[in-house]
Amino acid sequence: MPREEPDSSQRSGILRGTLDLMVLKTLAQMGPLHGYGLALRIEQLSENALRVNQGTIYLCLVRLVQKGWITATWGPSDNNRRAKFYALSKAGRKQLKIEEDNWERIAGAMAHIMRPVPES
Repeated sequence: MPREEPDSSQRSGILRGTLDLMVLKTLAQMGPLHGYGLALRIEQLSENALRVNQGTIYLCLVRLVQKGWITATWGPSDNNRRAKFYALSKAGRKQLKIEEDNWERIAGAMAHIMRPVPES
């Protein structure tokens, strides 16, 4: 049975603060990628439930480079165009662990909040 893809009204924007974690995790799993490739991969992994705005991903990448969590180098893309590729740095690996731990804490708290309260 084919899987239905959500239409644009069902796709969600990314929660504030989670894009950094998704970029770091994707680079840790996939290795160096260019910005467009990162955005596509995040959308694929979310089964198209999330949409990644191109402007937002590039602002995130600039911010992560400035923090030293990722590096940027120029290279040829799949279609032989010049593209900037991003890779996780040593500091980024440490930050990824911090971000993952924080996400687990927040997700656990949300699970408790969303759990139905038993009736007395």
